[in-house]
Amino acid sequence: MTDIRKCGIVGVGNVGASTAFSLMKSGLFSEMVLIDINRERATGEAADLNHGLPFLAPMEIYAGDYKDLANAGLVIITAGAAQKPGETRLDLVRANTRVFSTIIEQICNYNTECILLVVTNPVDVLTEVTRRVSGFPSSRVIGSGTVLDTARLKYLLGKRVGVDSRNVHAFIIGEHGDSELPVYSSANISGVDLNSFCENGSNILSDNDLQRLFVEVRDAAYGIIRAKGATYYAIAEAVRRIVTAIVRDEDAILPVSVLANGHYGLGEICISLPAVVGRSGIIRVLDMPLSPKEEQLLHASAAQITDVLNSLTLQKR
Repeated sequence: MTDIRKCGIVGVGNVGASTAFSLMKSGLFSEMVLIDINRERATGEAADLNHGLPFLAPMEIYAGDYKDLANAGLVIITAGAAQKPGETRLDLVRANTRVFSTIIEQICNYNTECILLVVTNPVDVLTEVTRRVSGFPSSRVIGSGTVLDTARLKYLLGKRVGVDSRNVHAFIIGEHGDSELPVYSSANISGVDLNSFCENGSNILSDNDLQRLFVEVRDAAYGIIRAKGATYYAIAEAVRRIVTAIVRDEDAILPVSVLANGHYGLGEICISLPAVVGRSGIIRVLDMPLSPKEEQLLHASAAQITDVLNSLTLQKR
């Protein structure tokens, strides 16, 4: 039996360490094990985190090995090659697929009952790789998907129309990457259609304005990587949001990477779609209404993921 209050993080580079820090502050877990190919790095991160515990809720944090995942309810995978300046997420796929195949085998040697949460890019491809290699039910294999992209869209839309971003309701779906798409057709501000909200105010957004805003969302990571080498704070908070939905059994709707398998007529691939997330993982995938153009873009995005997957050789358990 697994313990939902115990989690493991595989890979404690910038994203993994930032995620561990965010989860330490969340109070969701009583035990967290950090695993990294560089054991000294994991030991150092665990020590640094532990020194902050006197300010927070009690928790056991330590560097460990895959055997320490034996009863973890949740395993978060952030390991893999980092995205370099000028490199797309899909450029990472072959190197990270090799890394992932080894990681999944190691996890499964000790735990086949946990929920696997994939964060490493290209996340949709690697979520599908994880699903195939692990043999886990699709409900227990989740990717961080476009949760962060959606947050970026909400932030920028909120700034543009002058409202708190938490009152903006809109999704980015598809590949977490260059072929993703915004679902503007159902975007709203606290239930008021986005276009109507803008028409009744002083912030009218043309189609060109919305496209430029989306491009800023889509390309946000590239600018951050050029400026500081990597993105990690916001994705750590996106992971915390997904984890919270799981541990607290929230049945929250989040645009995570999930098995499509028929939704929108898509095949058996993982792609970022709104889904209900709770204690058992993915409760169900939602078929939110899309405009004909949005559905066309979603299929084009799925085709890119499928092309990459078809180029890989995967061994199933």
